[in-house]
Amino acid sequence: MNVDAMQVFTSFLALVALAGSILVWILWLVSKKSNQAANLLAAISSIALPLAATVAVFATLGSLYFSEIANYTPCKLCWYQRIAMFPLAIVLPVAAFKKDRLVKRYVIPPALLGLCVSIYHYLIEWYPQLEKTQCAVEAPCTAVWFRGFDFVSLAFMAGSGFIAIITLLLTKEQPNQ
Repeated sequence: MNVDAMQVFTSFLALVALAGSILVWILWLVSKKSNQAANLLAAISSIALPLAATVAVFATLGSLYFSEIANYTPCKLCWYQRIAMFPLAIVLPVAAFKKDRLVKRYVIPPALLGLCVSIYHYLIEWYPQLEKTQCAVEAPCTAVWFRGFDFVSLAFMAGSGFIAIITLLLTKEQPNQ
């Protein structure tokens, strides 16, 4: 797969992750009044941990593809997002294998931090004047390698991954239920 095709593919995956997250939140809101929505939410909850693990692994592999194969130099904010995502690509599959029902306690905090960095990064890609610190000249944080569908950048993709992981983990049942 060439770089252009990978950009389209990963942009599409990010949009699917974001749309799926929105669907889960809508189901949660509607589930209070609809048994069908509650049943669908319960079905999603039963596979939420393996899905979250899949999102983390694909986000990590995509990040590595763009830096190591496409040769897109990560900026400082990209590295912070990686610091938040890469461990999740190890922790979440292990938690899924072990059926760790308490995983959200130690996964959601770094995912929230990664989401905050992603949001800031995405904003300064569109509004460079918001950047308060200077990133490296060879990899400025305001640089955009590509915009899939005219708006999906690498920061957007990372943010979509973090949102999907957080949403999926919040659907997981409480340990005492």
